[in-house]
Amino acid sequence: MPKHLHPGLQDPELLQHVVPVGAPGAAICHAIWMLVEADAVRDRTLTSWPSLQTDVRNAGGTWVDQEVVTDGSLVTSRKPDDLPAFNAAMLDVLGAVG
Repeated sequence: MPKHLHPGLQDPELLQHVVPVGAPGAAICHAIWMLVEADAVRDRTLTSWPSLQTDVRNAGGTWVDQEVVTDGSLVTSRKPDDLPAFNAAMLDVLGAVG
């Protein structure tokens, strides 16, 4: 788990309840590990820091090397350099929900 997350956000159980119901979510870089721990990548396509691709695949997800990936209401990106595309995709998801 990323050690700098707020302690209340380090529990993957929260994601187990939020992701399956289609609530908007976003993760970038190593934050995808939270989704892996929550078993929330199965049958989803996403991206992350490249070193996590095996973890994503082992958890039943499809990993792609793209700037940003939107799968339903989940937005993922690889690294901080991807933030402009990540932010735009997240705003699109939030606009579709709101």
